[in-house]
Amino acid sequence: NMKLGGLGPDYESIKEKKQKLRQQKEYSKQINEYNMKNIIVVQRLPAKPQVASVSRQKALEYAKKIPRPKTFITRQSDQEVKEERVLPHAPNGTSLPQIPSLESLWSRHEKEKEAVAAFKALHIL
Repeated sequence: NMKLGGLGPDYESIKEKKQKLRQQKEYSKQINEYNMKNIIVVQRLPAKPQVASVSRQKALEYAKKIPRPKTFITRQSDQEVKEERVLPHAPNGTSLPQIPSLESLWSRHEKEKEAVAAFKALHIL
């Protein structure tokens, strides 16, 4: 009376699994109903006084009373700015050469980029 394995589905084991699933679902429904009937409404505890907010309020009040450092933003007149550009002075009192303009720096940058590209084309770099 041995049953050998086959290639088709085993309907008996599928029926057993379906029956187990049905029993599990039925049991879970019964437990759920029982719990819903027997739940006693638990009264919530009164809310704690918000100690954190009180301390926060104290901290904010304290922060308002602290004097802030003053920032000195003074605008220089156009004449002072021009004088600084034309005649910058070193700490020892000698005048420094004038700073090249942005356009001259940009043209120099472009020339150097071309030189680097030429070196890369020659595989020197």
